[in-house]
Amino acid sequence: MKKIYFVIGILAFIVACSSQKKIAHVPQVEKAEMAEDSLEYELETFDTKFETWYQLHDNPSQYRSQQYYESWNRQYVSAWNINAMTPGKGSFFESIVGYDPHEDYGFELNHELFYYFQYVENVLRIRIIPNGPNVVRF
Repeated sequence: MKKIYFVIGILAFIVACSSQKKIAHVPQVEKAEMAEDSLEYELETFDTKFETWYQLHDNPSQYRSQQYYESWNRQYVSAWNINAMTPGKGSFFESIVGYDPHEDYGFELNHELFYYFQYVENVLRIRIIPNGPNVVRF
């Protein structure tokens, strides 16, 4: 009887460990000088070259509306998370992007997230969605 419990415990442990995915989330940072209910979000990426690339390609004259970025980000996040959950897509899409389309993340975060997807598609040459926008000039 102890052997059965031991085997079941080992199997449960293996299943629990093998099904976990890394989760990339947008952490909430409270501002001390703002009202208590105000939140600020920031984007955390695992690619160290992105920040430099973003600073070089962030051009205010090419800004679009927050709704534009939100619309594309919903599509990109959905495709990204599908790729992350699909076996055999490689380790690049390993992390799940925690982006709630009903949450207002503000212009800056939506803009930076959109540019991260542009970086992945145009610099790293990893296609996320077919026929996506190509608004970043290289």
